[in-house]
Amino acid sequence: MSEHSAGENSEDLEHFWAVIPAGGAGTRLWPLSRQGSPKFLHDLTGSGRTLIQATHDRLAPLAADRMLVVTGQAHRQAVVDQLPELGAGAVVAEPSARDSMAAIGLAAALLEARDPDAVMGSFAADHAITGTGAFRAATATAVEAARAGWLVTIGIEPTHPATGFGYINVGDPLDGVAGAFAVREFVEKPATEVAAAYVAAGYRWNAGMFVVRPGVLLDLLGEQDPGFAAALRAIAADPSTLAEVWPTLPRIAVDHAVAEPAAAAGRVAVVPGTFGWDDIGDFASLRGLLVGDDPVTVLGDAGLVRTVDADGLVVPHGGRTVAVVGLKGVVVVDTGDALLVTTLERAQDVKAVVAALKEDGHESLT
Repeated sequence: MSEHSAGENSEDLEHFWAVIPAGGAGTRLWPLSRQGSPKFLHDLTGSGRTLIQATHDRLAPLAADRMLVVTGQAHRQAVVDQLPELGAGAVVAEPSARDSMAAIGLAAALLEARDPDAVMGSFAADHAITGTGAFRAATATAVEAARAGWLVTIGIEPTHPATGFGYINVGDPLDGVAGAFAVREFVEKPATEVAAAYVAAGYRWNAGMFVVRPGVLLDLLGEQDPGFAAALRAIAADPSTLAEVWPTLPRIAVDHAVAEPAAAAGRVAVVPGTFGWDDIGDFASLRGLLVGDDPVTVLGDAGLVRTVDADGLVVPHGGRTVAVVGLKGVVVVDTGDALLVTTLERAQDVKAVVAALKEDGHESLT
């Protein structure tokens, strides 16, 4: 079997469906990532595959031809073009952005109607993962727990006390599912000192990976918002109502809508992941993902970059020479129509530029 195709594979999990939510603009990676061309459509790892293609590649051995991508209407054709092996019918377009609960819930409603024995796994299109064998093993364990009725998340081992991620408080082992544990609670993004205490106590990062039977997810949602769950099931029963019903759905993340209340009720499990994971949230994390022996990391054509006594990240996507002299921890991103110069330390603040451009009416640049 080739690296980028599924075919027959002993890892295939019967009735397991891989759901890939592909949304967001990745504003902290501007001007590389934009509303019209978000980060999941880019190769940010230098592998020759975009993030969504890499997501497909690591899930294909588990799900064979059982995949569903949920993306915005504006990106549907680009996704179809990048993943021709899926077929157009496997790419569902949201009429507008309604956050992750609506997107994942729609996939759940469609799969509930299509396959009564389905177990779905939701994996974001814009994350970078290393150690695919460990990833697939964790997913297989999560599927086993999900078949028993649990809402399962895969918890990432923290590498540092990050304040940009939520945390999972890991409880006792599950009976009958080796490698899975009960979740005591989900904790919101903490302050630095609190995050350090969580890491020391064995908490896991919440990477937003959920594995669950579709009906269980919708029933959990229905306990919190019966109308929301009923609307999703109604769309699945009559897809022609999507455009009419979709704008009425709440804007809420799946963590807040389902995972947190379900954890409080003792109905969520976690499988610790031993693989490398990064959500590539800004240029600092991108540089950390790519860093090698050279002081200046280049994403793109290194022949366009000239440096003297400098270190940091340079992205020469404008087709012209970029020279950096005497700057430490620098970020330079050239896309031809826009140029970003900042530091790794201030990488999170790039989103403020996007907000200012929108306020000034420069939507074409965002």
